[in-house]
Amino acid sequence: MRHILLLFFLGASLTLKADHITGGEMYYTFTGMSGNLYNYTVTLKQFRSCGTANRQFANPTYIGIFNRATGERIQDRQEQLTGEEQISTTSNDPCITRPPFICYYVGTWVFNISLPASPDGYILTSQVTNRVDGINNLSFGYGRIGATYTCEIPGSAFANNHSAKFVGDDLVTICAENSFSYSFAATDGDGDRLRYFFCEAYLTAGYSGGGGGGGGGGGPIGGNNSQPPVPPPYYSVPYGDGFSGGSPLGNRVSINPNTGLITGIAPGVGIYVVTVCVQEIRNGVAIATQRKDLQINITGCTVAAASLLPEYMLCGNSQQLSVANQSTSPLIVSWFWEFKNSAGTVVYNSNNNIADYTFPVPGTYTIKLATNRGFQCPDSTDAQVYVYPGFEPRFSAAGACINKPVLFTDQTTSRYGITNFWDWDFGEPSAQTDFSNDRNPSYTYPTNGLKNVRLIVHNTVGCKDTLYDPMEILDKPPIALSFRDTLICPPDQLQLQATGTGIFTWSPTTNMTGANTPIPRVSPVRDTKYYVDLDQDGCLNRDSVMIRTVDRVSLSLPADTVICQGDPIVLRPQSNGLRYTWTPAQNLNDATLKNPLATTTNNTMYSVTATISGCTATDQMLVSTVPYPRAFAGADTVICFDTFAQLHALTDGTFYTWQTTDAGGVPLSLDPTVKPKLTAAYVFSAFDTKGCPKPGKDTVVVTVLPKINAFAGRDTAVVLGQPLQLNASGGVQYTWSPATGLSSTTIPNPLALYNRPVTGLRYKVLVQDIAGCADSAFMNVKVYNTMPQVFVPTAFTPNGDGVNDQLRPIAAGIRNIEYFMVYTRWGELVYRGTQSGKGWDGRINGRMQTSGVYVWQVKAVDYLGLDFFLTGTATLLR
Repeated sequence: MRHILLLFFLGASLTLKADHITGGEMYYTFTGMSGNLYNYTVTLKQFRSCGTANRQFANPTYIGIFNRATGERIQDRQEQLTGEEQISTTSNDPCITRPPFICYYVGTWVFNISLPASPDGYILTSQVTNRVDGINNLSFGYGRIGATYTCEIPGSAFANNHSAKFVGDDLVTICAENSFSYSFAATDGDGDRLRYFFCEAYLTAGYSGGGGGGGGGGGPIGGNNSQPPVPPPYYSVPYGDGFSGGSPLGNRVSINPNTGLITGIAPGVGIYVVTVCVQEIRNGVAIATQRKDLQINITGCTVAAASLLPEYMLCGNSQQLSVANQSTSPLIVSWFWEFKNSAGTVVYNSNNNIADYTFPVPGTYTIKLATNRGFQCPDSTDAQVYVYPGFEPRFSAAGACINKPVLFTDQTTSRYGITNFWDWDFGEPSAQTDFSNDRNPSYTYPTNGLKNVRLIVHNTVGCKDTLYDPMEILDKPPIALSFRDTLICPPDQLQLQATGTGIFTWSPTTNMTGANTPIPRVSPVRDTKYYVDLDQDGCLNRDSVMIRTVDRVSLSLPADTVICQGDPIVLRPQSNGLRYTWTPAQNLNDATLKNPLATTTNNTMYSVTATISGCTATDQMLVSTVPYPRAFAGADTVICFDTFAQLHALTDGTFYTWQTTDAGGVPLSLDPTVKPKLTAAYVFSAFDTKGCPKPGKDTVVVTVLPKINAFAGRDTAVVLGQPLQLNASGGVQYTWSPATGLSSTTIPNPLALYNRPVTGLRYKVLVQDIAGCADSAFMNVKVYNTMPQVFVPTAFTPNGDGVNDQLRPIAAGIRNIEYFMVYTRWGELVYRGTQSGKGWDGRINGRMQTSGVYVWQVKAVDYLGLDFFLTGTATLLR
């Protein structure tokens, strides 16, 4: 059987505990005339989660009626709730894992209105202040936001209209990261052509209704809705990264503009607001747009289905297809792939979970996936693969002026087949008719700004592609000038330079040649402002250039100066020149700048010539250099923790200072002694009076090694013949003493082996770091002349004197203790532990026990890997 992967959920699940509205829509039917009034029956639906049983729909609720073009308020109505019902379902399909419980309340308001004919038509509005919380495709940082639901009644020529009505089933399920399809189809009582598209969900900007506290007290959704809705225009909710009104479920989900069928791969688990608009088109004119707004809950279920995209396009440059089942259900245990060409011949098959194939020749292929053959939940599906490389969508646009036609030209190339379908969306958000199915349409933009033009193209062999291209619509054609204000020294000539598209006209034309070109030449004898007019298909723009005349060049350099040797200096002449030439040029960043950057180590005389057309002027300045005072802070050093460092500085300056990040500071001396607690930098600054006002600086870093935390290991006990692995830590060099039984005394982990019992052997390990800093640690070893054993005392005295205060196991020859447990005489467990040397302190639930006998058990594994088990009794003495 086929398992349809449809998972839309209007209300949040019971566990979500959202307390606000999850969707809404409004539609109407025309019921006839009463005199000059048009009568309509209007239906408003709102949805909320069954997890909000303590909330209520607003009753009554406000409906606003506004002029569709101007937003003028016509009337406000308060309508009583007509009915409320609860609907729910849980899928019992065994091939769906973790099917969610889907449940929500539907509130319905049905009412009649009568309106006079209006050239602009009407828009009906219902608003609530709060949607559900935690919507995944909206920007973080926003609190609860409201919702606006609308429907449109067209103008006078179509006032007897029946609105489009969505007819899709709302009790459906969507599994995250699984493919799905869901019909948002609508019906239309007038037989109008319907065009579907994703559109922005509206918020309630400016709405001052009551706020919606979370989960409290049985009030209406989002407050009492006690105020009329605000007039249009309405504004989009704040979509987050990767989402928009046109892609509310991400770029892997699309809607068919002709059928309203939504298909694709669902995004991750969460709540997503989705709004679908349907345009009613009559005789080629879009007369009204109706909307359905839903918060969809996508759950973590999966469907054991053979699921592929309907089509795969290999119409670019590659003929390789790597495809996997879209379903991620853990119930899928087998796969079978079969690829056929148009003649029905099998060209590829595989039992892998991913099919990977390079098609040898162009053509239309059918791929089939069968899953779970011979197992539970078998399924299969087909998809088409169009292998026709060389299909490249392109278009151009002529014109970019507001209120002037922009001509769009399809330039799509197709190596196979002929382009035969075009779906243009001109990206004008203020209009409802900004679309066309012509190959080379024109469109007149009513507003300026950036427009995201979209073209969907198909060809006759099945290739499809979508192209987005932003374009700027201007209120006038752009003019680019190479300069706007300049100087000239008569009788020289100057060439003006403008760029743009259209016909250029310059004025005044006195002393000008080429007045009808973008690059005329002028030779003014006095200050003159030249105007340039650009005409692009009747779209006009004007700009200007100011030419000022001078009879000489003014130029003055600053006085000679002194700088520190090697420092950069900006040369700053006072001049009205237009061009500059500096010498010498070799130590300037650019010898043609007015204010070049000079870097020199020697005394240098700089000369500059300033030019305005044929007029020039020259000036000079001397830059003298003085060396920095010598500063040497000494070599970096490394010291042990909590020790001193001796610094050694050198200088030829007359005085000096030290600066440091260490809180202990530094004495004012060329050879100070410092004791930093942490690694610190010491900056030595030297000054002199030779003319360089800046100090010479050098830095020495004193690295303080961390305190050594020497560790020799825990005290332990072994038996004769048992190898004991020692493990010291804390440094890079180790020295053990005494050497009794050790395989080495200079490594951190020597192996110890004993041939006689020892009542107490105390090892010392000396640990050193990379700088030779040292610390030591100790450990004790007892060697028993027994088989592996766990020693437990027969009595203990938990009186806090530090002697025999615990009933504890002492392991000898034991690799690890699996458990040590202590019971009362009645079998109550009072202690459980796994560590040698630690045990029960004589307390139960924090209360010290009186004298008595207790039973203990120990299970362990000895050093040979054999199980060890022992039980006994011990007396608690008071």
